[in-house]
Amino acid sequence: MNDKFVVGYDGSEAARRALDFAMDRAAAQGATVVIAHVLEWSPYSFLTPTELEERHMRRKEELNRAEKSIITPAKAAVEGKGVPVETVLRYGHIADTLCEVADKMEAAQIFIGRNGHSRFGSRVFGSVAGSLVQTAPVPCTIVP
Repeated sequence: MNDKFVVGYDGSEAARRALDFAMDRAAAQGATVVIAHVLEWSPYSFLTPTELEERHMRRKEELNRAEKSIITPAKAAVEGKGVPVETVLRYGHIADTLCEVADKMEAAQIFIGRNGHSRFGSRVFGSVAGSLVQTAPVPCTIVP
């Protein structure tokens, strides 16, 4: 079996639990783990060309910072565990982008950690987990 498991990873304790859980499942099933970090991004069409250029530069800086502080340490933490690991770093709406990554990678499953917000907070502000389980093209596992 050569499945891929996409893990939504933001460096939090919940994300680490999800990554560990996915690694265990991948080792048992002979799957590859894809560590995916999504930086929230909303396009603004009303910016001037100068503002767009400045925003593009900030975007590059944010991608570099995320690569160094989130993706590289996560990959280093799981290397040597006998599971192939790939990484993905994207901009976009988190749930939508994780779905796109899973679809493009032909993933078998998506794993994310539950961040522990209250039910009230999730209802008012929404949640990545709630959005993901409604729109994902593959099964989702939400790790407590």
